[in-house]
Order: sequence, then structure tokens, then C-alpha cells
Amino acid sequence: MPELFPRSAAYDEAWVNENRMGPNVLWLAESLAERMTLEPGMRVMDLGCGKACSSVFLAREHGVEVWATDLWIKPTENWERIREAGLEGQVHPIYAEAHQLPYAEGFFDAIVSLDAYHYFGTADLYLDDVARFLRPGGEIGIVCPGFRRELGPDGAPAYLASYLREGAHSFHAPAWWRDHWRKSGIVEVTCADEPPEADAIWEEFIPHTVPEEQAVIRDDAAGERLLTFSRVVARKR
Repeated sequence: MPELFPRSAAYDEAWVNENRMGPNVLWLAESLAERMTLEPGMRVMDLGCGKACSSVFLAREHGVEVWATDLWIKPTENWERIREAGLEGQVHPIYAEAHQLPYAEGFFDAIVSLDAYHYFGTADLYLDDVARFLRPGGEIGIVCPGFRRELGPDGAPAYLASYLREGAHSFHAPAWWRDHWRKSGIVEVTCADEPPEADAIWEEFIPHTVPEEQAVIRDDAAGERLLTFSRVVARKR
């Protein structure tokens, strides 16, 4: 959909699909970048970068220097993708767990996390921990799967029951993330919304996931349309 994501449309579709680990990460990165201030030369942590496609995208499109940080994908594998993209001096693959990040405090101008933050960032103290690595005035921004309203155990449609048991109970509405971050007092939330392209992102994902998840996404689209994405940006005080 070049009309929705013109920057991402310039990337080889086969490359995106070969390296995807969920919904189209270039689309998520392009959506998030619209709400952040990313300028050439900035130091950016891409937290939970997967196969570093988002890191390559941010470096190319915004001229930032990226530390592609992930636990599931080994840095040697990401280094090959980075070299193929010609970004050896601009994107640095790092193998690290989200609670044991090997960085200096105040080092980064920005931290981004795409389709990953809900795995570790719902804990009350996690923002306090990760924000240590941001300079004062630096931004943190995430896009992760969410619901349009909060779902309790008795408030979910039947078609979502197995999905919630498999981990989707970590999905939250933008307002939940806004309040979750505000209570820390260390950031000013500047954006907490649903990307306007959220439905299109889920629809594009259908052919690339397992049949069980395909059914959930289709049932949701035919019903209440609870599935969305939460896009949240904050500035460190």
C-alpha cells in the first residue's frame, strides 16, 4: 500500500517477507517515525529489533545511527543483513536481554520498540529502567499490538479466548499505555493513539501468520474490530 506507507513501498517485498517476525515492521517503523523527532546523526536504540529490518529502515530513511538490540536473533545473523544493506558504520547489532542492556546511562537520543515492548514493558518499573539510557529530552516510542478497549476475563468475545491464553492478554489500549507511562513521572507522554492504518496492518499480516491467528484476525474484522496497534511516544523530563 504505497499510498499509506510511501517510504516502506521502496523496499523489496520479498526481503521484507523473508525477514518478518510479525506484522510488517517497516510499516510500524514508518508510522512511529511520523510522531517522533528523528534527525541525522542521532543515536537510537531499536529495542527488540528482531532481524534488524526496522534498524536498516530507520538508518536509511532518517540518517540516524542505530543499535539493533535483540535477544532472539543472534548479532552475527543481523550483521549479515546490515552489511548487505551497506550500513556497516551506521547500524550496530547487539545481543542483549531487555532487562540487562549494556549501555551507558544517557547515551541515546531516542529509543524505539516495534512489535516487542508488550513482551517486557508492562511491568510497573520497566520504563524507569530503560529510560536511564535516554538523555534528558530524549524520546521513547513504541508501536505494539493492542485492543481498542481493555479486555478483562469476562469482557472478551469468544473468538479471542484462545488468543488471550496464548499471550494476547499483554495487548493494551493506547490509553492504558498513556496512563502506565504517566504514573512514573519521568516522561511526558506526547502521543498515545491508534495508527490510522491499524486495520490495514492487521489485514496485510493475515497471509504471513499461522491459521489459528488468521482466523482470529478475520473473525475480529467481521465483528467488533477490537484488534489495533498502540502507538505511544514520550519525552524524558
